[in-house]
Amino acid sequence: MKDLKLTSPSVISSLIEEYDFKFSKSLGQNFLADENILRKIIDSALLNSEDMVLEIGPGIGALTFAISNIVNKVVAVEIDKSLIPILDKVLKNRDNVSVIHGDILKIDLKKLEETYFQKKPFKVVANLPYYITSPIIMTLLESNLNIDLMVFTVQKEVAQRLTALPGNKDYGAITVAINYYCQAEIITYISRNVFIPKPNVDSAVVRLIVREQPPVKLKDEALFFNLVKTVFKYRRKTLLNALSHGLEFKDKDHLENLLINVGIDPMRRGETLSIEEFAIISNRIKSV
Repeated sequence: MKDLKLTSPSVISSLIEEYDFKFSKSLGQNFLADENILRKIIDSALLNSEDMVLEIGPGIGALTFAISNIVNKVVAVEIDKSLIPILDKVLKNRDNVSVIHGDILKIDLKKLEETYFQKKPFKVVANLPYYITSPIIMTLLESNLNIDLMVFTVQKEVAQRLTALPGNKDYGAITVAINYYCQAEIITYISRNVFIPKPNVDSAVVRLIVREQPPVKLKDEALFFNLVKTVFKYRRKTLLNALSHGLEFKDKDHLENLLINVGIDPMRRGETLSIEEFAIISNRIKSV
């Protein structure tokens, strides 16, 4: 399989026919058929020979195969059992690749980390199923794993939400959460025409560099994220109304004074707040 181009439409078609593979709409399966985009994904992950990589949803193994030429170890988690025989063929004799049949949202990630990476730093590279992009990313970030960088191919609109600035229509709770854990950037946009089958949306490659420390200090992390979710749940309301309604403050006047005292206009909409301002409000509420 040394010279096999797994991004070639003819090779993809041949493998699909050989193994009688059927694409699953429910799993959001779309295989990349563009070598240049594949290289951009790999380059954006800043890979070297010492790296260990977790890949989610390897498909027929195009990205897996290319990454394994560079790094020390690849662990690929594939939910679709019917793709395992194809991966076994494509990755045959790749001693630095382990393929796991499983659901990344149900696997014990701490055990996986200990078993395959010995709790050492690793990277995550994946063409994520669009319907569960955010749950996968947040699960990885909230599992306290030793990840230092992640590169994902995601739906274009999701990429814009992950990297949006305060006040932008794409700015939301997921933006603040990602900013808390990572520095996020869009590497490149990808046309829907380079996937088989062609999806209904365009895509983007995003890079998330995991922070050593969050950009804000919090007195209560759970309160902070609850506050953020509440504000964006009622994003059409003023900050004062959103918080008084969502957090069930009995004394609205007290809440208004609290916001004024920390220098934040109660009449602002929550979607204009920076992560630093969310932290200021959260810490002040915790101190009351």
